[in-house]
Amino acid sequence: MSQAMTAHLGLGSNLGDRRLQLEEALRRLHRREGIQLTRLSSLYETAPVGFLVQPPFLNLCAEIRTTLSPAVLLRTLLQVEQELHRVRRVRWGPRTIDVDLLLYGDRILREERLTVPHPRMTERPFVLIPLAEIAGEIPVPGTGKTVHQWRAEMGTPEDVVPLPDPLTLEQVTT
Repeated sequence: MSQAMTAHLGLGSNLGDRRLQLEEALRRLHRREGIQLTRLSSLYETAPVGFLVQPPFLNLCAEIRTTLSPAVLLRTLLQVEQELHRVRRVRWGPRTIDVDLLLYGDRILREERLTVPHPRMTERPFVLIPLAEIAGEIPVPGTGKTVHQWRAEMGTPEDVVPLPDPLTLEQVTT
């Protein structure tokens, strides 16, 4: 088995019981061989991006320790999305669950099916705000800036609202 790496995930849901979808995705990820959840951000309600005629999202970020390669981790994330009935009809459209690989240690990957760091993460408040909570000091590989620095550059968006009742590691790992 390879050495464990720290990776960061972005999760979102805007169909059905959004909180339950996120909780179940985290639970399923944690149960997978080679993945251990280590930190969770707060939950945020956020406006949709791209395709705007859809319900608001709940978003959060998670830190994991993983022995999976980036490609195998991506396959695992896609499997969890399928298990939770993710359907890809419209780009940036509504979804039961979305799980993105944002960062994989300090690696930079440019492959046909996988780009790390996530190519749009530094433009998206719904990613940077929760990610800064759990990984603010981490440099975003290839950019010369930390997550906190990217977060500070975007100011305070009005459409990313923290919720008072976050998910906890205990809820999703026991």
